[in-house]
Amino acid sequence: MTTAKQTRALPFTRTLQVRREADVVVAGGGPAGMAAAVTAARQGARVFLVEAMNCLGGMGTAGMLPVFMPFADAVHFYAGGFGRELHDRLERDGGTIAAKPWGPLLPVIRAEGLKRIYDAMAVEAGVEFLLTTHVAAVEAEAGQMTHVVCAAKSGLFALAAKVFVDCTGDGDLCAWAGTPFENGDEHGHVMGATLCSLWTGIAWDAVNAAGQHAETTLIDELRRNPGVLPQPDPHLPGILPLGPAMGGGNVGHSYGVDGTDEASLTQGNVFARRLLPAYERFYRQHMKGYERLSLEATASQLGVRESRRIRGDYVLNRADYDRRAVFPDEIGRYNYWIDTHLSQPALDDFGDHMKLRAAPLKPGESYGIPFRCLTPRGLDNVLVAGRCVSTDRAVQSSLRVMPGCFITGQACGMAAAMMAGGAITSRAVDVRDLQSRLLAIGAFLPNFHAATVES
Repeated sequence: MTTAKQTRALPFTRTLQVRREADVVVAGGGPAGMAAAVTAARQGARVFLVEAMNCLGGMGTAGMLPVFMPFADAVHFYAGGFGRELHDRLERDGGTIAAKPWGPLLPVIRAEGLKRIYDAMAVEAGVEFLLTTHVAAVEAEAGQMTHVVCAAKSGLFALAAKVFVDCTGDGDLCAWAGTPFENGDEHGHVMGATLCSLWTGIAWDAVNAAGQHAETTLIDELRRNPGVLPQPDPHLPGILPLGPAMGGGNVGHSYGVDGTDEASLTQGNVFARRLLPAYERFYRQHMKGYERLSLEATASQLGVRESRRIRGDYVLNRADYDRRAVFPDEIGRYNYWIDTHLSQPALDDFGDHMKLRAAPLKPGESYGIPFRCLTPRGLDNVLVAGRCVSTDRAVQSSLRVMPGCFITGQACGMAAAMMAGGAITSRAVDVRDLQSRLLAIGAFLPNFHAATVES
């Protein structure tokens, strides 16, 4: 296994082909990147998207995460616009949402169907895109990004654009261009990562009849027998039904994984694959209906919950969440609870973890997301969307999930098209015009016409 330690410097100079000159370049084709690219292209912008994996969709596809988390509650549909269209296409095309175990607006994911829908949405919108292509560097000066450098099978090449949207999940473009960021808690500790998985041999009727809670059972068993798992890890989101005898697993944590370091990611992936057989044994021995459980596959992308949080013109914070904040420049609202996973394996700390997950919002309650969270400090023609937008750690734990990424990605795509069409900077965007355009495509902005708002 290699390490990231560098023992000497190598001068490196190349003249690169500028392969495309686009209005908007989107780095990353996960949920935020897809929402940004499709939205911008539908406004007439020439959009080029690059994605490192072999499919679009990020954690819902390459990451095999089995559930979207909430698009809505019983009162409001928060991920309106792109998110609503995706949700409805999944329903209409059939077979791609197998079940909704936690209510009608929290669907589980069958990755293959979702891949095809993302492909179709990009093609229909006229988005040019490359898969298996990594963003490797940026060129920026005096607040203006001019190029991103990509690495692919054909070698290195550059992309030029008027506007760039950082949807890498780790804020790579912004960080490489010098934007300040935070990573983890005050000690630099990050939430545990998870390698999602596919399981067969499950008797779902027996599982439902038994009514066992896997997390509670695991905690009890760990207290009796700490050797059940290689580490005392009590948090077990579980296995969700994807078919008659098939389930999608969100089980196990790789702790201490730095999503911005390839050596750490390598170690995290290897550990996660080694960890899963212990969960297979636990389920077989202690959970009704899983006696014939079999691990069939693990995802090609490790589920990193937390890395860089890019500093923008505003940092959305826990106080905003608690007061259900309204902003004059909000581009959406969301209501997922603060879902902070532990940073280290410790059974005694599980109560603290549950406290971190507390403070859920009631149906109909939500917090605003200001456009200023999407405008990175020091950069004029770059926007940021997805889990790395400008928040504190608590709000990042709420907004990082896929419907939240649809909301911020869609806003960045609309703003990017406006910027490219008018040769303006992010801070010169007419926010009222942006909000009006977002409303026109279905965004949830109930305060747009409010007479007074908080700042």
